[in-house]
Amino acid sequence: MTDSASERRPAGELESSVLAALWAAGKPQSAAQVRAAIPQPLARTTVATLLARLHEKGVIDRNPAGRGFLYFPVEDAHGLTARRMHRELDQDGDRSVVLARFVEGLSADDEAELRRLLEGGGQ
Repeated sequence: MTDSASERRPAGELESSVLAALWAAGKPQSAAQVRAAIPQPLARTTVATLLARLHEKGVIDRNPAGRGFLYFPVEDAHGLTARRMHRELDQDGDRSVVLARFVEGLSADDEAELRRLLEGGGQ
């Protein structure tokens, strides 16, 4: 990998590619299968590191298979986004202000959808 900042990948891009490959597969995948499914040409060790990091974060899980593991996402993309939103909310001491600022930034359509959901409209 190069040291040039202009050639570095944005933070999270590779993890996103790994997750996209796991979601697209629809069934547990080995590290080799994930590596083959992602568009970036990555070293085997890089894919293994990405899978280990995602597992440590609780975003994916794994089951033993032969000498390695089969990996699978614990949530779909929407569930992962909701988890990130909760994590951000939990990091601020004043939840009320954070929620108010979030609602202020919603479009009229999103605000109406949020009201519908809060009133028991479900998904």
